[in-house]
Amino acid sequence: MISQAIPEASIYQPRPAKLIRTEAIAEREKLFEFEFRDGGELGHKPGQFVEISLFGIGEMPNSISSSPTKNCSFELAVRNVGNVTSALHGLTEGSTVGIRGPFGNGFPIDKLKGNDILIVAGGIGLFPLRSLINYVLDKRSDFGRLMILSGSRTPQERMFVSELEKWQERRDMELLETVDRGDEKWTGNVGVVTTLFPKVDIDPQNTFAITVGPPVMYKFVVAECKKKAIADEQILLSLERRMKCGVGKCGHCQINGVYVCQEGPVFSYAEIRKLEEAI
Repeated sequence: MISQAIPEASIYQPRPAKLIRTEAIAEREKLFEFEFRDGGELGHKPGQFVEISLFGIGEMPNSISSSPTKNCSFELAVRNVGNVTSALHGLTEGSTVGIRGPFGNGFPIDKLKGNDILIVAGGIGLFPLRSLINYVLDKRSDFGRLMILSGSRTPQERMFVSELEKWQERRDMELLETVDRGDEKWTGNVGVVTTLFPKVDIDPQNTFAITVGPPVMYKFVVAECKKKAIADEQILLSLERRMKCGVGKCGHCQINGVYVCQEGPVFSYAEIRKLEEAI
């Protein structure tokens, strides 16, 4: 008998995954934990994304929120904004979805090792950054300082509040928060996330700045990083909001010949500063 090699799983074929846990993390946002029904692992890197499909409804790209160190299951944080996300929010534990991926390049972990990391999160930009943060915390001795600047529009729109509180209590990381608009109970900083930059001192030679958030935020974060003398090669941004098919076929993510889903979604500012449409 002639043996045949088993072909690699098709990038177009979703793998069935079982929903094993949900958690409300804000008014319109939920965290979903899945495990593959075939017992396999996702095998992702922080910063990568997957395509999640609800059979008979549609498919959407979504960044991965859990660290690769979380074995056997993975987490996706999703805001309820459309047909697919609304149907996802309505699922009960035990339901099955389809998962393609992971796709994209993710954050350059090997380059980050041994360096200080300054993370700048705006709103739901914390979703993919949470994967990197928890990876760094699980591999703490591999990295230098971990500094997080996190911004939300209002106190009610803060994500992962219980985790933020735990991060505040840790002595091996630094967390600063701000909201655009406070209320009578908010006693923290008020202002956009870039107002937190003067509150941190860094060594620019050994610091990587990593930011994910609304596209309008990026040029202001980059400007603040450059004020801190961080090199363009050490400023990392994710253009994950441009994703659609995930495999470079639909052209939705294309920027002047660059397919973000293939070459990104993570880029250094040095790579995209000449792409005017990127940020």
